[in-house]
Amino acid sequence: MVITKDMPVSGIVSAWSNTATVLNERAIPLSPYKALKENFQGEDLDHILQKLNEAAGSSSFTCQEGA
Repeated sequence: MVITKDMPVSGIVSAWSNTATVLNERAIPLSPYKALKENFQGEDLDHILQKLNEAAGSSSFTCQEGA
């Protein structure tokens, strides 16, 4: 699975604990129901998604859409 902008921040950390470091570096609160996209916009969102997926070891090469 690839981390997406619509996932709740707490769900991301729950599934991939090593992503907490990336979020903490950006001072992102680990709110249970707040989607990642509510914390970022534009290029910042794209950048943090890339960093989170790198930390989680997920990419479009390792995951199939809809899987």
